Amino acid sequence: MAERSTERRHTLSNGLHAVAAAEVLSRILVGQTHALAALPAAFDAITLAARAGAQALRHGGKMAYAGAGSSGLMALADCLELPGTFGIAPDRVPMLFAGGVEALLHMQGAPEDDPNLAQADLDRAQLSKGDVVLCLAASGATPYTLTVAKLAQARGVTVVGFSNVASSPLLQLADMPVLLDTGPEIVSGSTRMGAGTVQKVALNMLSVLVAIDLGHVHDGYMVNVTADNAKLVDRASRIVADVSGTGIDGARAALILTDGAVKPAILVARGLTPQQAQDALAESGGHLAPLLT
Repeated sequence: MAERSTERRHTLSNGLHAVAAAEVLSRILVGQTHALAALPAAFDAITLAARAGAQALRHGGKMAYAGAGSSGLMALADCLELPGTFGIAPDRVPMLFAGGVEALLHMQGAPEDDPNLAQADLDRAQLSKGDVVLCLAASGATPYTLTVAKLAQARGVTVVGFSNVASSPLLQLADMPVLLDTGPEIVSGSTRMGAGTVQKVALNMLSVLVAIDLGHVHDGYMVNVTADNAKLVDRASRIVADVSGTGIDGARAALILTDGAVKPAILVARGLTPQQAQDALAESGGHLAPLLT
């Protein structure tokens, strides 16, 4: 384990316990900033993974997330946001988290070493050929995550592996390896820090690329959101008004006609009927751009 880059001593760790609070914070910030510098080298890999995820979702498949401990939490954070942000059905983006809900309330190390849990979680997610699973492990050697990857691969699922250690077992196994070479942590081995931050940013990048590919983002707006609470009704109204070029009252009226769905409401605000809007979106593959010229 000591040979892993994430377990080595950071140059700024020395004397961390004895310096002033402001210096501790400064060193942590430097560590986080340096970790983020690992991302550009992974852009091509993230892009390929996003294309695979979008293709799976476009054809009715799934883009699952899998992980344990801190890496699992980063995966879970991205996974849970996709339905609300991009309107992707929750059953299309299942989460495989070592230990399940109980582990979220009281984190324990044992579940990440249990291959039987991985088998059960994979069965529950019902992944099959054509699906994609995003497997995250800072060390790239977590037994739970490796087992998910191996079993999923055997079922014809495309495995995307995110690891912060070069040449790790997960990266060697994955169909699409994504190396996030963040190096040592300010608190040695605490991969919830630099490694975790960069994992979350990488997933932010991937999921936005997926959403753009699916037509769920237009001009920086989350146009596939469905307004189902007061905050989202207000946001959806502003999106419809801005993209359609109509006033806020017209936007709200259009949203009523589309049951809060933003994309068709934009077209309704521009003069189409709800049915015409749905037909046009089906023809364009869900993309607004060709319909707004």
